[in-house]
Amino acid sequence: MAYAQPQPPLLVAAASDLSDIQTIINKGFTEQSGLGIRFTFGASGNLAQQIKSGAPYDLFLSADETRVKDTVLPDSVTVYAQGRIALWSKSGKFITLDSLMMPGVLHVAIANPEHAPYGAAAKQALERAGLWTKLAGKIVYGESVRQALEYAESGNADAVITAWSLVINRRGIVLPANLHDPIRQAGGVVRSSQRADAARALLRFLVSPAGRQILAKGGFDPAEVTRP
Repeated sequence: MAYAQPQPPLLVAAASDLSDIQTIINKGFTEQSGLGIRFTFGASGNLAQQIKSGAPYDLFLSADETRVKDTVLPDSVTVYAQGRIALWSKSGKFITLDSLMMPGVLHVAIANPEHAPYGAAAKQALERAGLWTKLAGKIVYGESVRQALEYAESGNADAVITAWSLVINRRGIVLPANLHDPIRQAGGVVRSSQRADAARALLRFLVSPAGRQILAKGGFDPAEVTRP
Protein backbone atom coordinates (compact mmCIF):
# COMPACT_ATOMS: atom_id res chain seq x y z
CA MET A 1 0.00 0.00 0.00
CA ALA A 2 1.46 3.38 -1.02
CA TYR A 3 1.39 6.27 1.37
CA ALA A 4 1.45 9.92 0.38
CA GLN A 5 4.74 11.56 1.21
CA PRO A 6 4.46 14.59 3.50
CA GLN A 7 5.15 17.81 1.68
CA PRO A 8 8.25 19.78 2.69
CA PRO A 9 7.70 23.08 4.45
CA LEU A 10 7.34 26.30 2.52
CA LEU A 11 10.56 28.30 2.51
CA VAL A 12 9.77 31.85 3.56
CA ALA A 13 12.14 34.82 3.60
CA ALA A 14 10.66 37.14 6.21
CA ALA A 15 11.44 40.52 7.71
CA SER A 16 12.87 40.26 11.22
CA ASP A 17 9.91 42.06 12.77
CA LEU A 18 7.84 38.91 12.19
CA SER A 19 10.15 36.64 14.16
CA ASP A 20 8.26 36.72 17.46
CA ILE A 21 5.02 35.47 15.88
CA GLN A 22 6.52 32.81 13.62
CA THR A 23 5.33 29.93 15.79
CA ILE A 24 1.71 31.05 15.90
CA ILE A 25 1.67 31.81 12.15
CA ASN A 26 3.09 28.36 11.47
CA LYS A 27 0.57 26.70 13.77
CA GLY A 28 -2.43 28.52 12.28
CA PHE A 29 -1.42 27.90 8.69
CA THR A 30 -0.57 24.24 9.32
CA GLU A 31 -3.95 23.62 10.95
CA GLN A 32 -5.67 25.14 7.92
CA SER A 33 -3.57 23.72 5.09
CA GLY A 34 -1.52 20.82 6.44
CA LEU A 35 1.65 22.59 5.28
CA GLY A 36 4.50 23.73 7.47
CA ILE A 37 6.67 26.83 7.15
CA ARG A 38 10.43 27.27 7.47
CA PHE A 39 11.27 30.91 8.07
CA THR A 40 14.54 32.69 7.38
CA PHE A 41 14.61 36.14 8.98
CA GLY A 42 16.66 39.16 8.06
CA ALA A 43 16.60 42.76 6.88
CA SER A 44 14.30 43.09 3.89
CA GLY A 45 17.02 44.54 1.69
CA ASN A 46 19.39 41.67 2.45
CA LEU A 47 16.68 39.07 1.83
CA ALA A 48 15.78 40.71 -1.49
CA GLN A 49 19.43 40.46 -2.52
CA GLN A 50 19.53 36.78 -1.55
CA ILE A 51 16.48 36.11 -3.71
CA LYS A 52 17.99 37.98 -6.65
CA SER A 53 21.10 35.81 -6.22
CA GLY A 54 19.03 32.64 -6.49
CA ALA A 55 18.16 31.70 -2.90
CA PRO A 56 15.41 29.04 -3.14
CA TYR A 57 12.60 30.74 -1.23
CA ASP A 58 8.94 30.25 -2.05
CA LEU A 59 7.59 33.42 -0.46
CA PHE A 60 9.05 36.81 0.44
CA LEU A 61 7.45 38.72 3.33
CA SER A 62 9.10 42.11 3.21
CA ALA A 63 8.76 44.97 5.67
CA ASP A 64 8.09 47.33 2.76
CA GLU A 65 6.54 47.39 -0.68
CA THR A 66 9.46 48.55 -2.79
CA ARG A 67 11.85 45.66 -2.26
CA VAL A 68 9.28 42.94 -2.75
CA LYS A 69 8.16 44.09 -6.19
CA ASP A 70 11.47 43.33 -7.91
CA THR A 71 11.63 39.74 -6.74
CA VAL A 72 8.13 38.23 -6.88
CA LEU A 73 5.30 37.47 -9.28
CA PRO A 74 3.61 40.84 -9.88
CA ASP A 75 0.07 39.51 -9.47
CA SER A 76 0.94 38.04 -6.07
CA VAL A 77 2.03 41.26 -4.33
CA THR A 78 -0.03 41.59 -1.16
CA VAL A 79 0.08 44.27 1.52
CA TYR A 80 -0.59 42.23 4.65
CA ALA A 81 0.05 44.64 7.54
CA GLN A 82 1.32 48.02 8.62
CA GLY A 83 4.21 48.21 11.04
CA ARG A 84 5.05 50.62 13.86
CA ILE A 85 8.32 51.58 15.49
CA ALA A 86 8.95 51.65 19.21
CA LEU A 87 11.50 52.74 21.78
CA TRP A 88 12.94 50.18 24.19
CA SER A 89 15.69 50.12 26.77
CA LYS A 90 16.90 47.57 29.27
CA SER A 91 16.71 50.17 32.03
CA GLY A 92 13.21 51.29 31.08
CA LYS A 93 14.07 54.94 31.66
CA PHE A 94 13.75 56.06 28.05
CA ILE A 95 10.10 56.76 27.33
CA THR A 96 10.25 59.47 24.66
CA LEU A 97 12.66 60.29 21.86
CA ASP A 98 13.64 63.45 23.73
CA SER A 99 14.80 61.29 26.64
CA LEU A 100 17.59 60.01 24.39
CA MET A 101 19.24 63.39 24.95
CA MET A 102 19.74 62.67 28.66
CA PRO A 103 23.32 62.91 29.95
CA GLY A 104 25.22 59.65 29.88
CA VAL A 105 23.64 58.25 26.73
CA LEU A 106 26.47 56.83 24.63
CA HIS A 107 24.77 54.69 22.01
CA VAL A 108 21.33 54.42 20.44
CA ALA A 109 20.69 51.42 18.19
CA ILE A 110 18.63 51.33 15.02
CA ALA A 111 18.54 48.94 12.08
CA ASN A 112 20.65 49.95 9.10
CA PRO A 113 18.44 52.28 7.01
CA GLU A 114 20.12 51.04 3.84
CA HIS A 115 18.78 47.51 4.29
CA ALA A 116 15.94 47.68 6.82
CA PRO A 117 12.68 49.61 6.40
CA TYR A 118 12.39 49.95 10.17
CA GLY A 119 15.82 51.53 10.26
CA ALA A 120 14.72 54.05 7.64
CA ALA A 121 11.61 54.78 9.71
CA ALA A 122 13.69 55.21 12.88
CA LYS A 123 15.99 57.70 11.15
CA GLN A 124 13.01 59.55 9.74
CA ALA A 125 11.42 59.75 13.20
CA LEU A 126 14.58 61.23 14.69
CA GLU A 127 14.78 63.71 11.84
CA ARG A 128 11.17 64.82 12.26
CA ALA A 129 11.71 65.14 16.02
CA GLY A 130 14.73 67.38 15.36
CA LEU A 131 17.13 64.94 17.01
CA TRP A 132 19.01 63.24 14.18
CA THR A 133 21.89 65.70 13.91
CA LYS A 134 22.23 65.77 17.69
CA LEU A 135 22.33 61.97 18.01
CA ALA A 136 24.01 60.96 14.75
CA GLY A 137 27.38 60.41 16.43
CA LYS A 138 25.79 58.03 18.94
CA ILE A 139 23.86 55.87 16.48
CA VAL A 140 24.94 52.23 16.14
CA TYR A 141 23.51 50.12 13.35
CA GLY A 142 22.24 46.57 13.41
CA GLU A 143 21.75 44.67 10.18
CA SER A 144 18.10 44.13 11.16
CA VAL A 145 15.66 45.32 13.81
CA ARG A 146 16.33 42.08 15.68
CA GLN A 147 20.07 42.72 15.81
CA ALA A 148 19.52 46.34 16.82
CA LEU A 149 17.37 45.11 19.71
CA GLU A 150 20.11 42.69 20.71
CA TYR A 151 22.52 45.61 21.09
CA ALA A 152 20.20 47.16 23.66
CA GLU A 153 19.56 43.82 25.37
CA SER A 154 23.28 43.22 25.80
CA GLY A 155 24.00 46.73 27.05
CA ASN A 156 26.01 47.70 23.99
CA ALA A 157 23.39 50.40 23.37
CA ASP A 158 21.51 52.43 25.95
CA ALA A 159 18.29 52.26 23.94
CA VAL A 160 16.94 51.05 20.63
CA ILE A 161 14.34 52.18 18.14
CA THR A 162 13.02 48.90 16.81
CA ALA A 163 9.83 47.24 15.62
CA TRP A 164 6.86 47.49 17.98
CA SER A 165 6.18 43.81 17.26
CA LEU A 166 9.47 42.87 18.98
CA VAL A 167 8.83 44.82 22.19
CA ILE A 168 5.04 44.87 22.50
CA ASN A 169 5.25 42.43 25.42
CA ARG A 170 8.41 43.94 26.90
CA ARG A 171 7.26 47.38 28.01
CA GLY A 172 8.27 49.00 24.78
CA ILE A 173 6.97 52.48 23.99
CA VAL A 174 5.22 52.69 20.64
CA LEU A 175 6.10 55.94 18.87
CA PRO A 176 3.61 58.27 17.16
CA ALA A 177 2.74 57.12 13.66
CA ASN A 178 3.13 60.65 12.26
CA LEU A 179 6.88 60.59 12.93
CA HIS A 180 7.50 58.42 9.88
CA ASP A 181 5.96 57.39 6.60
CA PRO A 182 3.67 54.35 6.84
CA ILE A 183 5.50 51.02 6.98
CA ARG A 184 3.33 49.06 4.56
CA GLN A 185 4.51 45.47 4.72
CA ALA A 186 4.08 43.46 1.55
CA GLY A 187 4.68 39.90 0.46
CA GLY A 188 4.73 37.96 -2.76
CA VAL A 189 5.49 34.61 -4.38
CA VAL A 190 9.13 34.35 -5.42
CA ARG A 191 9.38 34.12 -9.20
CA SER A 192 11.48 30.94 -9.14
CA SER A 193 9.27 29.06 -6.65
CA GLN A 194 7.91 25.71 -7.76
CA ARG A 195 5.19 25.94 -5.10
CA ALA A 196 3.36 29.08 -6.12
CA ASP A 197 -0.09 27.78 -5.15
CA ALA A 198 1.00 26.93 -1.62
CA ALA A 199 2.80 30.26 -1.26
CA ARG A 200 -0.35 32.09 -2.37
CA ALA A 201 -2.30 30.11 0.20
CA LEU A 202 -0.03 31.45 2.95
CA LEU A 203 -0.55 35.00 1.71
CA ARG A 204 -4.32 34.44 1.79
CA PHE A 205 -4.03 33.13 5.33
CA LEU A 206 -2.17 36.25 6.47
CA VAL A 207 -4.93 38.54 5.20
CA SER A 208 -7.77 36.31 6.40
CA PRO A 209 -9.53 37.12 9.70
CA ALA A 210 -7.43 34.48 11.49
CA GLY A 211 -4.17 35.81 10.08
CA ARG A 212 -5.03 39.43 10.75
CA GLN A 213 -5.87 38.55 14.36
CA ILE A 214 -2.43 37.00 14.77
CA LEU A 215 -0.77 40.06 13.26
CA ALA A 216 -2.81 42.47 15.41
CA LYS A 217 -1.89 40.65 18.62
CA GLY A 218 1.71 40.69 17.45
CA GLY A 219 1.86 44.48 17.22
CA PHE A 220 0.86 45.21 13.64
CA ASP A 221 -1.80 47.66 12.53
CA PRO A 222 -4.33 46.53 9.95
CA ALA A 223 -3.62 47.59 6.40
CA GLU A 224 -5.78 47.89 3.33
CA VAL A 225 -4.89 44.57 1.78
CA THR A 226 -4.94 43.14 -1.69
CA ARG A 227 -5.67 39.46 -2.09
CA PRO A 228 -3.59 37.20 -4.33
